[in-house]
Amino acid sequence: MTGPIRVAIVDDHPVFRLGMTGLLDSLPGVTVVGQAADAAQARVAITPEVDVVLMDLHLGDDSGIELTREIVREHPGLGVLVITMSDDDEAVVAAMRCGARGYLLKTAGPDEVERAIRAVANGEMILGPQVAARAMSTLVSGRTAVRLPFPELSAREREVLDLVARGHDNAAIARRLVLSPKTVRNHVTTILTKLSVSSRPTLIVRAREGGLGGTDPTAVTDPA
Repeated sequence: MTGPIRVAIVDDHPVFRLGMTGLLDSLPGVTVVGQAADAAQARVAITPEVDVVLMDLHLGDDSGIELTREIVREHPGLGVLVITMSDDDEAVVAAMRCGARGYLLKTAGPDEVERAIRAVANGEMILGPQVAARAMSTLVSGRTAVRLPFPELSAREREVLDLVARGHDNAAIARRLVLSPKTVRNHVTTILTKLSVSSRPTLIVRAREGGLGGTDPTAVTDPA
């Protein structure tokens, strides 16, 4: 590509964003043009001028996987390079299915980050050495990667949904996750919206069909 590679960094840790900005701005032909700590900020920072987005998968209450799907849909020519601490097969598969072109761990060195950014900007697909090794192990062993259920949800939302699927009411979920009842209600409302479900009973059925939940003798059903 001609001109500098314009990068936006989406990560909820300011120290990581600061350090990554310093690294990228020191590379020839690479410039950081935007930063974001969550999905709302990312929607502002990611413009048609951005070439590559460095995306963390865990953005507080937001899902980097869902955000990747959204920005790839809105900006088809943009390359998303996931850089995260999560190295499990489910996260890798979910990210690539949502349109990411690359996947690195945050333990990657400067040379590895530079190589991945240039590859993604050039339209290539790239996996970090550790991620690629796991993928190769899966292929060689003949195992099938497990699909992450409901990748549009954040990790916390999926945790709440699992407890909803087990039949726990909001108060019980709040106690288990050490959250306020209001926060749990907000999570449930967001989950209903993201999954296009109109009621809690239907949500429970949908969650169990997706592999969440199960029999829990301590569960208390509450339609709230």
